[in-house]
Amino acid sequence: MKTDVSAKALNLFKDYALYFVLLMLLAVIVFKDTSFLSLTNFSNILTQSSVRIIIALGVAGLIVTQGTDLSVGRQVGLAAVVSATMLQSMENVNKVFPQLDVVPIPLVILLVCAIGALLGLINGIIVTVMNVTPFIATLGTMLIIYGLNSLYYDFVGSAPVAGFDAGYSAFTQGFVNLGGFQLSYITIYAAAAVVLVWVIWNKTRFGKNLFAIGGNPEAAKVSGVNVTLNLLGIYTLSGVFYAFGGFLEAGRIGSATNNLGFMYELDAIAACVIGGVSFSGGVGTVIGVVIGVIIFTLINYGLSYIGVSPYWQYIIKGGIIVLAVAIDSLKHAKKK
Repeated sequence: MKTDVSAKALNLFKDYALYFVLLMLLAVIVFKDTSFLSLTNFSNILTQSSVRIIIALGVAGLIVTQGTDLSVGRQVGLAAVVSATMLQSMENVNKVFPQLDVVPIPLVILLVCAIGALLGLINGIIVTVMNVTPFIATLGTMLIIYGLNSLYYDFVGSAPVAGFDAGYSAFTQGFVNLGGFQLSYITIYAAAAVVLVWVIWNKTRFGKNLFAIGGNPEAAKVSGVNVTLNLLGIYTLSGVFYAFGGFLEAGRIGSATNNLGFMYELDAIAACVIGGVSFSGGVGTVIGVVIGVIIFTLINYGLSYIGVSPYWQYIIKGGIIVLAVAIDSLKHAKKK
């Protein structure tokens, strides 16, 4: 009897311990400043979460296949800087390309997404064809991409690229007023991305192949799944999501530098794990990713709101990540 109770208690801990810790953190934040619970703050949190959701959806597909991507933030930064230089206002006296007219937004999106797709494909080739582990492969490309972005940033002037065209600012900073609640356009774009990924994961052969590869790559290969082609596909698609996220982030913030995107991979990966995407592969849901991002952003925003030192924030976030992965490992060990 005692054994059954202990087993149930352990299972309860595995399932809900992380959420209990996060709930306690949120309770402390609210206790410190009750004004945190306002429509304005909720709108801000939702807006900040939206870009992170798009980025996390990219990395989540890799985690499902037992992969990862440390170059996320640097890809976001590159897309942000390229977008910013293409979309500065013609009236901007500091325009980095004075002779260049404002490029139409759809063309800029296509350009940065093509760059993101190429970088993602390169990551995929290094992992699948060159047989380098995803951690090392993307660690290397993270440094390469940052170097390329910094060279480009130095070339255009080594100053924050700002002063955007009104159309770009409206596209990324606009909102719909819903009876006092401001729903940003970026949140709408994120919702569209969520629907797209849900369809890919749940209604296409490609999505089913990803989960089969994550569950057991050898079994998937024996079943006729082209593992290499599918992995190349998901790495390429991930690069597109990072690039679109970078395009939106530059416009949302109002400027871009070569350091934009620093540590974004940390938040994206942590949010995926919090949302139930397992590093063991083959496990994860789109809704879980969305919830994970919102929870993580809520904690980030809340800690800053009550004035917690950034250094303590790193400690708390690191602890959450370790706890999330430890719990995921316990669940996986039980299944084995």
